[in-house]
This record gives sequence, structure tokens and C-alpha cells, in this order.
Amino acid sequence: MAPSLKTLGPGIILAAAAVGASHLVASTQAGALFGWQLWWLVALVNILKYPFFRFGVSYTLSHNESLVSGYYRKHRLYLWGFAVLNVIAAVVNTAGVLLLTASLLQLFVPGLSLSLLCWLILFACLIVLLGGQYRSLDLISKWIMVALTLATVVAVVMAWLNHVPPPADFVPPSPWKLSALAFLVAMMGWMPVPIELSAINSLWLRSKQKLTVLTLRDGLFDFNLGYWATVILALLFLALGALVQFGAAQPIAMAGVTFAEQFVSMYSATIGDWSEYFVGGIAFLCMFGTTLAVLDGYARTLRESYRLISRRRSSLRLWIIGQAIAGMLVILYFQSALGPMLSFAMTLAFLTTPFFAWLNYTLVRKQRMAMGLHIWAWLGLTYLCGFSLVYLVWLVLG
Repeated sequence: MAPSLKTLGPGIILAAAAVGASHLVASTQAGALFGWQLWWLVALVNILKYPFFRFGVSYTLSHNESLVSGYYRKHRLYLWGFAVLNVIAAVVNTAGVLLLTASLLQLFVPGLSLSLLCWLILFACLIVLLGGQYRSLDLISKWIMVALTLATVVAVVMAWLNHVPPPADFVPPSPWKLSALAFLVAMMGWMPVPIELSAINSLWLRSKQKLTVLTLRDGLFDFNLGYWATVILALLFLALGALVQFGAAQPIAMAGVTFAEQFVSMYSATIGDWSEYFVGGIAFLCMFGTTLAVLDGYARTLRESYRLISRRRSSLRLWIIGQAIAGMLVILYFQSALGPMLSFAMTLAFLTTPFFAWLNYTLVRKQRMAMGLHIWAWLGLTYLCGFSLVYLVWLVLG
């Protein structure tokens, strides 16, 4: 019997969270900077991270508790480490996705300031999350993912049909130099999403269980659908960057308002002026869905971590509001430093991935699972640890 559509949700929300910074920004920049050279690395890092996100689903539905509780059961220090990482990620990521969402919205309403647009988007997100909480997030994420996937496919087809090859004398830069290592690490850190979202997805699963009966088969179907959709979308966004921006004379903007403006203007110059609003709409959908997921997801993990550490219950609404205010304060007072903050958060996400990947694996390794999953996990851990070690050695040697 096929899983019911009503059991879909957490995996789709995870996909909506993924297509923000890691896809719209990192995948597009990978294509814009290096053409098609990194397509296999984008696919590989998604494939090798897959088991550790899957383990979060199987642990949650097999033990009827979240990964956050699993970390606490293993040792209190693991939960403390996870909580500290989440505080940093919650504030910086909220500010980053909110500012980029506002930058894209400003293309449609240029008369309004970025700060005002950030407040308006934040207010819209709070209405959605504080009103319906998980149920609203579930419904909106499904519609965003359907519209986003269809629009992205159309954009890639149009970019392919209107593709103009780089000049004959253009020498493509190589990503296999030490100078590109920082970019590769940041890209892989958020591809498809930071590892802490496996715990956030676990809490979304727990919320979904309150709305409907959810079997392990249902949960894995939903997760696989959302996860592999993000892999395909990552490659599509890389294709957009390679087809439209690669080889352009204009330097590629790496973040913020300039990136949003360049992202859209490149398409209007290549495909036609009419595409500006179409592509801008796709990008805005990406970022609005990500902003919703970031506000809701990190607030859930912070509240759950606080509950387990302090043994006190607190309101999810208060955590969402507190996180929103903290992110907005970063935008208001540290906007010029937001780019380096995001790079730091992305790099930190990659360097902590091996640890939390191993932690997720230890929670389920005694469960019955195919030997192939064990091998897959060890391959992933070997790759993630090896690349992290190379990057740390590079940092030490300067």
C-alpha cells in the first residue's frame, strides 16, 4: 500500500529549507564561478551526507523521541555542544536568509528600504508560524516546493535554449587550487543543509505525529522524496549559474544585496527583460520558504535543548519571537559583517558535520538495517573527516 499524501510534510519542509542559501547561493555560485566542473562534487556531498539525515528519521520513528533527546541520553555534553552550535547558527542564519529574502523582494518594490522589507517579511513569517505553527509551515512548504520545482525546471530549459558560450579566449578558473578551498568547504557545509537540520527534521516528525499516524515506511518515503528533490534542485541551480553567469566579464557577487541584483540581472540580460520578475519570483520563493523553516526549526531545537537541560517547559512562540528579534538586531547593527558571519557559519557547519554525523550513526547502528547503509555511513564519515582534516591543516599552515 502506497504512503498517503497526508503523511508528507517534514521531508518537504527540509527540502524547502535546503533550497535557500545552499542552493540559490552556493550551487548557483559554483556554476557561475567554475561552470560544470563541480557538478559531481555537489552530487557527491549530498549522497554521502544522506545516511546521517536518514538515521534521524529512523531513530525518531523507532524510539518515539527526537534526535535531541537521543543526544541527551548519550551524554549531557553532546547536547550542550549541539545547543551552543544551534544558538550561533540560529541567529546568524536567521539574519542571513532574512536579508537575502528582503534583497529579492526589493526588486519588486524598489521604493522601500531593506530594513523595512526585513521587518515586513519577518512580520509575515511570524503571522504564519505563530498562528498555525507546524500545520501552516507544512502546508505552505508543500506549495512552495511544487511551484519552485516547476519554475526552476522552466528557467533551466530557457537558459539552455538561450545559452551564449563564453568568449573563445576565456580561460576557466580551476576549483582545485588551495585558494578555492574555503569556497568548497563553505558550499559543502550547507549542502544540502547543515547537519543540525537532521535534529530539526526529527522535531518536525514529532509534530507531524500529533496530526496523523506516521509509520517508519511513511516517514522514510517523505524524507526520501524531499531529500532527493533537493539533490536534483542543487544540480539545476548549478546549471543556471553555469549557463547564464559562467564566463561573464562581470565579477560574481558572493553574498547580500549585490548577489540578489546580479542574480536577476544576468537572466534578464541573457533570456530577456521579461524574465527578471520570473527569476526573481523563483528566488524569492526559495528564500521565503527557507526563512519560515529556519525560524521554526531552530526555535524548536533551542526550546527542546532548554527543556532537557533545565527540565523546564517553555513556549515555542517565545523562542520564535526571540530568535526573530536576535536575527533582526544582527541586520540592524552588524549588516556590514553579515557576509563574514555567514561564511563562518557555513565553515563551522562543515567542520562539525563529521561529529554530528557520527553521533547520529551511533544512535541507530544497533538497529536492524541493511549492511549497505553501514558501509555508506562509513564512506561518508571517511570523506567528511578527511576533507575537514585537509581544511584544518590548510588553516594552520596559513
